[in-house]
Amino acid sequence: MKKRILLFVGLALAAAVATAGAATMVPPGNRYSVQPDIPGASSRRTQATNTTFQAKYRKVYALLQSDAELRAKIRKAAAAYGIDPMHIVGAIVGEHTYNVDAYDRLQTYYVKAMSYLSSKLTFAYDGEDVSDFVQRPEFRKCAATGDSYDLWECREQVWNHSFRGKTVDGTSFPDDRFGATFFQPYYAGQTFGLGQLNPLTALQMSDLVHKVSGLPELDVNDPNAVYKTIMDPDLTLPYVAATIRKSIDAYKSIAGFDISHNPGLTATLYNVGNPEQRAYALKEENEQRRAAGEPEKLPEENYYGWLVNDKLDELRALF
Repeated sequence: MKKRILLFVGLALAAAVATAGAATMVPPGNRYSVQPDIPGASSRRTQATNTTFQAKYRKVYALLQSDAELRAKIRKAAAAYGIDPMHIVGAIVGEHTYNVDAYDRLQTYYVKAMSYLSSKLTFAYDGEDVSDFVQRPEFRKCAATGDSYDLWECREQVWNHSFRGKTVDGTSFPDDRFGATFFQPYYAGQTFGLGQLNPLTALQMSDLVHKVSGLPELDVNDPNAVYKTIMDPDLTLPYVAATIRKSIDAYKSIAGFDISHNPGLTATLYNVGNPEQRAYALKEENEQRRAAGEPEKLPEENYYGWLVNDKLDELRALF
C-alpha cells in the first residue's frame, strides 16, 4: 500500500512538472493519422519543375547527410537559442520539400549570397519605399514599441487593418500580405536561402539575433544586406533558430502549450507564420471549450509539419 502511495505521489509530481508555469507539454508525434492536404500551389510548383515531393525530400536529406559542416552549424545555432536541432532541420526539410529544391552543395548558397551585394534592390510598392511608407500617420502608434519584432509586428497589423485591399490617399493597395507587397522585389511569394526566410521575418528577428549571436542589426534601408543575410548559411541559421524560438515562447506564454518537444509543430508555424496571433486564437478557442465543458484542443500540425514528424527518426539519425 505504501509503495502505491509513493507511486501516486511520484506521478503527481511528474504531472506538475509537465505543466509547470501553466504550460501543457505537447507530446512528440502527429495528431493526425494521415497527412493533411497539401496546397495546390505547392503541388503545381513541384509539377512545374518535373519532380516530386519525395524526390525533393530526398535531395535535401542528401544535403544534410553529406555535409558534416552544415550539421555542425545547425547544432551550434540550435544550442545558442536553446532548441533541439531537429526544429531547425524540420524547417529546412519542410521548405525544400514543399517550396523549392535544395541546392546540391552548401557552397552554392554562399555564392548566391555574394551575388546580392552587386544587385540594386529596393523594398517598395508602386514607387514608394517602405521606409517612407511606415512614416504615414497610421503607423505612429508603432514608434513606442520595443524591439524589432514588436515594431514590425505592429507595422504588419497596421497594414492589415488600414491598407490591405483598400484605397488610401488615391493609392490602391493589394489584398496581400505586407511582406509580399513591400519586401520581395523579384516576385511576390519569393523566399530565399537554406531556411527560405523572407526579408520581413529577418527584419523582425534582427534584435534577437544581434543580442544572442552578435550579428549586425539589419536595416530596412539596406535591402542588399538583408538578402545577403538570408542567403548566407552562416548568417541565416541564427535567424531560423530565432524564428523558431519565438514560436515556442509564444505558444508557451500565450496559449499555455510547450511545443519544444514537437518539431512538426514548430515547422508548421515556420511555414504559416504569425505564431503570436495563432497562439491567441488557440487560447481563445480553448477558453470557449473549457467553458462548454469540452477538453482543450492541442496544437495541430499541417501537411508540412506532419512530414517532419513522420520523418523525424530518419532525420535525427543524421545527428
